[in-house]
Amino acid sequence: MRISCTTPRLPAPRLVLSAAVLALTVTAAACAPASDSADASAPASSSTSLADCRPGSLALTTPGVLTVATDDPAYSPWFVDNTPTNGEGFESAVAYAVADKLGFAKNQVTWTKAGFNQVIQPGKKNFDFDINQFSISAQRAKAVDFSSPYYSASQAIITLQGSKYAGATSLADLKGAKLGAQIATTSLTAIDQIAPTTAPLVYDDTSKAGQALQNRQVDAIVADLPTAYYLTSAELTGAKIVGEFQPTKGEQERFGLLLSKGSALTPCVSAAVDALTSDGTLTRLQDRWLTQATSVPELR
Repeated sequence: MRISCTTPRLPAPRLVLSAAVLALTVTAAACAPASDSADASAPASSSTSLADCRPGSLALTTPGVLTVATDDPAYSPWFVDNTPTNGEGFESAVAYAVADKLGFAKNQVTWTKAGFNQVIQPGKKNFDFDINQFSISAQRAKAVDFSSPYYSASQAIITLQGSKYAGATSLADLKGAKLGAQIATTSLTAIDQIAPTTAPLVYDDTSKAGQALQNRQVDAIVADLPTAYYLTSAELTGAKIVGEFQPTKGEQERFGLLLSKGSALTPCVSAAVDALTSDGTLTRLQDRWLTQATSVPELR
């Protein structure tokens, strides 16, 4: 989940991870600094017309076929049953919606596997675009292209089940809580909206913040929602997501489709994403696959 974190993703139910795999995943889930999480240089809405973006006119990896990449395994709620081809899960559904806007039938879309660290490096890609919770950032944009954002992440409150804050229904309910977050992240900035009576505790990374919660050194921690999915399912025992809220200070984490740097396809992919934003498709897909699937209430 590459929001304020570089790939915090929700493991499949009852997935058993080895210690080595967990350690690698934790490293991948380290949150990005707020200064690099999003940037004014991130792609603006495309001025390209979708009418000029038909399959026959696109510079594709394989003529007539849209090649889409993602990681393996591909976890819920972004994908379902580690099967990107089924169109289920938020990102699988988004990929097929983009393909449809570009004029591709479902049987004209093919999927390939690509690891996160491999994909963000400079160089020619063996796919047309990758969808894998990539946060748009100025640093990454030096090596790759991003489409217009297809998802903007909210911040989430994580606490332990049985905590007196587990039933909070508003940000005001959290004012008395001892909160924690990773240093220099959008999550730490977002704590200002809660205005807690105690200064938040700051940690080197979100995993350490999660451990502080596990040890009851803090009442709750703040992380972007995709990271919260990961922490509560794979790292923490007896933890729950209390709710989510939209940050009003600092920068918001946004996901973009990733393409090769300077790809001729980028304007058309952005045009497709913009169209899905305008016609409400992205909102409907988010509601179906993220809001309903995770049942995280909104805190105001």
